[in-house]
Amino acid sequence: MANTFIWLISFLAIAGVIIRPFKIAEAVWAVAGAVVLLVFGLINLTDGIAGIAKGTDVYLFLTGMMLLAETAREEKLFDWLAAHATGMAKGSPKKLFFLIYVVGVVVTAFLSNDATAVVLTPAVAAAVKAAKVSKPLPYLYICAFIANAASFVLPISNPANLVIYGDHLPSLLVWMSHFLIPSIVSVVVTYLLLFTMQRKDLNENIESDISIPTLSAGGKTALIGIVITAIILLIASAQDVQLGLPTAITGVLTSAIVLFSAKKSPLVVIKGVSWAVLPLVAGLFVIVEALNKTGITESLITVLQHSATSAPAATAWYSGLITALACNLMNNLPAGLMAGNVIQAGHVPDMVKSATLIGIDLGPNLSMTGSLATILWLVALRREGLEVSAWQFLKLGAVVMTFTLLLVIASLWI
Repeated sequence: MANTFIWLISFLAIAGVIIRPFKIAEAVWAVAGAVVLLVFGLINLTDGIAGIAKGTDVYLFLTGMMLLAETAREEKLFDWLAAHATGMAKGSPKKLFFLIYVVGVVVTAFLSNDATAVVLTPAVAAAVKAAKVSKPLPYLYICAFIANAASFVLPISNPANLVIYGDHLPSLLVWMSHFLIPSIVSVVVTYLLLFTMQRKDLNENIESDISIPTLSAGGKTALIGIVITAIILLIASAQDVQLGLPTAITGVLTSAIVLFSAKKSPLVVIKGVSWAVLPLVAGLFVIVEALNKTGITESLITVLQHSATSAPAATAWYSGLITALACNLMNNLPAGLMAGNVIQAGHVPDMVKSATLIGIDLGPNLSMTGSLATILWLVALRREGLEVSAWQFLKLGAVVMTFTLLLVIASLWI
């Protein structure tokens, strides 16, 4: 009976995160679900705290990245980048679309998919505003879709990659041998499908005579901080060091240096950060900890080991497709945590691990709450006064994600 209540409460909490009834923030539903589980004794306080503690690296990573992004936004770095991108487009909306996509690939690969949502979205919003674009959503969709489509280019491209492999993360060369071709397929196919479905809104004339603003000293410092963060994360990944603390340190230091130099109050940046993301993540970690108590992990391990032994190729397909669907039913953070527990304990073939990771990383492109990165993207959009309905995103994601996922999993055999 207790297991039934755990599943029911977890389902309602995750549904609240995804649907946002009455426009109540995602974090409220996740935290409420965790609190109810604790209050009714469905998970004890010790296990609840242990669940929250498991997310420490994620909290640190997000904190550092959000501080970097808010500092850069405050110093008008995004406006400066937007002006350059718009100027390079020379009045062509299709060229602007392509330029934004390429930048999105680079940011996701070297700074992670969450960084793309947090850092790139405000820059794109500034770019389309500078270009006087009447329909900005096609360009902003790039930030959401490429954040997931390019998130297995490198181990650091998505924190979920570290969750899936745990202490058995492949070296950089081994990683590239597994994921280089699938990443290329994912990036190229996502672009072609996204562009094709948005092309009708890419025919308007856009501003070509863009004045390039002068980048302030604080903006230059913020840019240097972002570049240094990317380098540090790449080194940390190669040395198998967790990414949270290095990101938090560089984010805090960069923000402090910029604010001190400009003689600004820290509250300027602190007020602008979307701190609600942290309790959202913590709540989801507690919910996953409770779900693990129901014995689902052990059951999945048994099924996966049997299936991988008898039909490894089919198991790879099932793993990729099922985890992709699970991400959209319960968000890729809890889905990734559960999949990681199963993969690490199940001792399954590399092909199955790769397909599972692709499902966790790419699958969230189906719905706008499939991944933490897309939720961060939605938060960034709201700050710009823009809204995207779940149905709008689903119509686009159903085509872009489905075809891309099938081709990417197939490419594992190349």
